[in-house]
Amino acid sequence: MWEFDFSAFQSWLEQHPETRLWLSLGLLLLVAWLSNFIVKKVLIRGIFRALRASVYGQHQVIQHSAFIARLANIVPALIISKGITLIDGVSETVSTIVVNVCNAFVVLTIALAIANILTLINAIYEQGPDAKTKPIKGYVQVLKIVVFTIALILMIAALVDRSPLILLSGLGAMAAVLMLIFQDTILSLVASVQISSNDVIRVGDWVEMPQLNADGDVIDIALHTVKVQNWDKTITTIPTRRFMTDAFKNWRGMQQSGGRRIKRSLMLDQQSVHFLDADERKHLTRFSLLQDYLSEKQKEIDSWNSELAERGQEPVNTRRITNIGTFRAYVQRYLASHPGVHQHMTLMARQLAPGADGLPLEIYCFTNTTAWLAYEGIQSDIFDHLLAILPEFGLRVYQHPSGMDIRAIQLSRQDD
Repeated sequence: MWEFDFSAFQSWLEQHPETRLWLSLGLLLLVAWLSNFIVKKVLIRGIFRALRASVYGQHQVIQHSAFIARLANIVPALIISKGITLIDGVSETVSTIVVNVCNAFVVLTIALAIANILTLINAIYEQGPDAKTKPIKGYVQVLKIVVFTIALILMIAALVDRSPLILLSGLGAMAAVLMLIFQDTILSLVASVQISSNDVIRVGDWVEMPQLNADGDVIDIALHTVKVQNWDKTITTIPTRRFMTDAFKNWRGMQQSGGRRIKRSLMLDQQSVHFLDADERKHLTRFSLLQDYLSEKQKEIDSWNSELAERGQEPVNTRRITNIGTFRAYVQRYLASHPGVHQHMTLMARQLAPGADGLPLEIYCFTNTTAWLAYEGIQSDIFDHLLAILPEFGLRVYQHPSGMDIRAIQLSRQDD
């Protein structure tokens, strides 16, 4: 039976130093790989099982996080950095370089693991109820910048084999350069703090910034940028500081109030405005919304006119009911009885200054819903009815002459 002679193999290796060197390096790499494999398969699997058994381990983000797996990469780096110094035949320069690279790799791995933990904290926080009102994504990004800055200094110190204090002592002279490099980051950080503390915007707010063509919902608030999804499903990316320096409109108050404003005018033809005669008043008494108004208004006018004595015999000196005033009262009562109009918010029908486009009769009220489709439906229903009921009051909607109007004039002239 063949037996392995270790002493003979050792003496053979002493006679072949290059072979011994390569075998030692291969063995070191094999041990490092096995240690990484064991840590990932045994230790990390056990940690994940312990996490899943806890309350925090139920989050999907923890189960898919890679920060523990990153920490496992430290073990083979430490083995290589210690083992390279024990191998004969490796020059001191090569050994120093390998140790420094391994130390820098350990620092980088720890920094990446910390960054993953910060991302994990933000992901868990975003699932909470306060995430929309108080997002922490900007602060997490600042902490990541600090972590990677410190890691960069430590990695450079490890690679050049110098104390990091020597590098930090030179940062004072580089302060102006660093301020210039991180100018946007500093401004964005200040803006993020102000936005969060003053509750300027939240995720889910409808904001409107016309100068940047942004009109939609806020979907993300980060350190440097705020993403707005417009109504056409495009994404507008806005620098965070622009929300502190530029004017914009936030519709959150409307959404929280439970009502959305209707502010639109009917342009009436001023030539159709006139006093109501007895037949027209009798005609309008058929409207249930106007019965009380007409009777009360007529009593008020009769009382006024009775005090005029002889002057009251002239129609020009008396007060009379107008068709536009009656229509305005009808609109007021129609809105007050409409099921889609919010009855506990401002509700009125008013005249605005007449102009070249007619006499504006503005309808100012709020719907009892903020949903866009329902709002448009209620608004259209109101104006459909008012436009159709106008002729009952002897009023006409004003509009500029169209081609059909001009053609009708030409035909009438030809007939004459």
